[in-house]
Amino acid sequence: MSYWNAFVANLEMHGQGTFFDPRLDNKTKYPVAAKARLGHKHDTDDQISAKLPALQFYQLAMPVPKPPANSFNSETAARGETIFNSKAKCASCHVPPLFTEPGWNLHTAEEIGIDDFQAKRSPDNRYRTAPLHALFDTQKIHKGGFYHDGRFATLPEVINHYDSALKLKLTEQEKNDLIEYLKSI
Repeated sequence: MSYWNAFVANLEMHGQGTFFDPRLDNKTKYPVAAKARLGHKHDTDDQISAKLPALQFYQLAMPVPKPPANSFNSETAARGETIFNSKAKCASCHVPPLFTEPGWNLHTAEEIGIDDFQAKRSPDNRYRTAPLHALFDTQKIHKGGFYHDGRFATLPEVINHYDSALKLKLTEQEKNDLIEYLKSI
């Protein structure tokens, strides 16, 4: 989060500050950034860096929206939580209570069973483990679907993808239980 805040404040909002990322020196992948030396920005009157810790604290302190009443089945969600943390292997990347990975939360396309088209746009050619909080709201807001590029229109499509890609062999009941749990977090 702090990397992204510094990136946006310095490079996208054109603020006065400091930003360092030598990966942007790659002239083949990022010709404009490399030519402008955007990965080596250092303004003498840095008005951004001192504000970044408070911004991150604020972002982390924001409460996660609660699912609407009666929007999921509690009993089914409880079974889904067990599947999330065990057979479905979701918690190995979407670690509760963050529901993303603490630290290095990036994966290759091969690890998640998709093409690398979107990943190639990032400096490390990897996908970020998206947090799963408030998926009930995500589906309303992002009408284009789930995933990094909206390729899956529904939660069942996401689950079916991982079931196939990771050879999980989830039953239909387990998939339904998992969906209810995802709607509850």
